[in-house]
Amino acid sequence: MIAIQHKIKKLLTPEQIFMLSAFVVNGGNYLYNLGLGRVLGPGAFADAAILITLLLVLSFVAMTFQLAVAKFTTEFDKSKQEAFVQRAYKQATTFGIILGAAIVVFAGSLQTLFQTESSVMFTIFGIAVPLYFIMSVNRGNLQGRKSFIALSITYQLEMVCRLALTFALLLFFNIESSVAVATAIAISFIAGVFPFKKLTSKKAVQSALASKESKAVMNFFVLTACYELTQIICNNSDILLVKHYFPSYDAGLYASLALIGRVVYFVTWMFVMLLLPTVVSMRKEGKNSVPVLMKYVGYITALASGIVLFTFLFPSFAVQILFGEQYMSIAPLLGWYALATSFFALSNIFAYYYLSLDHYKPIVIAAIFGVLQIVLIILFHDSLFEVVLAQVVAMGSLLIAQLLYFWNMQVK
Repeated sequence: MIAIQHKIKKLLTPEQIFMLSAFVVNGGNYLYNLGLGRVLGPGAFADAAILITLLLVLSFVAMTFQLAVAKFTTEFDKSKQEAFVQRAYKQATTFGIILGAAIVVFAGSLQTLFQTESSVMFTIFGIAVPLYFIMSVNRGNLQGRKSFIALSITYQLEMVCRLALTFALLLFFNIESSVAVATAIAISFIAGVFPFKKLTSKKAVQSALASKESKAVMNFFVLTACYELTQIICNNSDILLVKHYFPSYDAGLYASLALIGRVVYFVTWMFVMLLLPTVVSMRKEGKNSVPVLMKYVGYITALASGIVLFTFLFPSFAVQILFGEQYMSIAPLLGWYALATSFFALSNIFAYYYLSLDHYKPIVIAAIFGVLQIVLIILFHDSLFEVVLAQVVAMGSLLIAQLLYFWNMQVK
């Protein structure tokens, strides 16, 4: 096994291994979602999709901690790195306990809001929330140190555990589907903590951050938290609003549409993970990071264009293969949803680039158009097609705004 690992390391760089791993993880998560859609059917899948959406929302919230840890373990010298990470663990755990307790307390209200069959699934999910924040700080530590192989393993373990356990519970035990999904998600958080990057130097842990450094951390944390909030709005508000406005069957159909269409976003996320520490390192060394940004924009544009073209040309084939005959009514919407997601994915890479450079205006831009998306869906939801078109308009406008900001920064 060790010999195989050495051979892989000789053939591929850690960054390339992480990219391949990201494809595998995204593929596994897609198999998970597609399998749920087929096994449960549109009605029950709507409840499972709420849990998956809450998991995505949680991932965006926890990403605030992960990106902050990744950035400052790159920027700080070794004597300050572990002191910072230690503090991040304490703050993330505290926040996770508060958020998880809130979900447990309001489980009944969440059941009413999203018209789910049970409140137990929210209770189980809430209990596991603190673990997700611990996992995210550990991943940020690995990301900032560019330990991409170990980082890959944490994502693989979480995905494999969730996939295997969910279908084991659904197929071999007489458990309500939403409870089975919630239980598998909760246990997968434990698997995702490993491999755990331990703090090794007690002396380093006791090193205090200077007031200037603490202020820099807080500024970045607030900026990132604001942007992750806009990510939640742009990437998840549609599913939550559809679950509120439409019957469970239609909401289940829409959830399947979102899972297929969002393949663009999840495939391109790995580039964001690689971009942040690279840009921070280049700025530290006084190098121009725009060529790196353009390289990743090129990759994402090529991937997104291919996926959007395929979903417009062969929508029925895609839905039939992935979800089956009972979901065919959403085929005409697939290309439009993929287009909206592509606009968002491209605008996202610019926002994270400037976030790495401590620029806040792209966050404000994203927030404005995220709110616009919600307003448009609230105003126009007579059909699922109206909901999708509202997102095309909002995310297309967001991409244009981010491109104009980038052009303006370059001509200065």
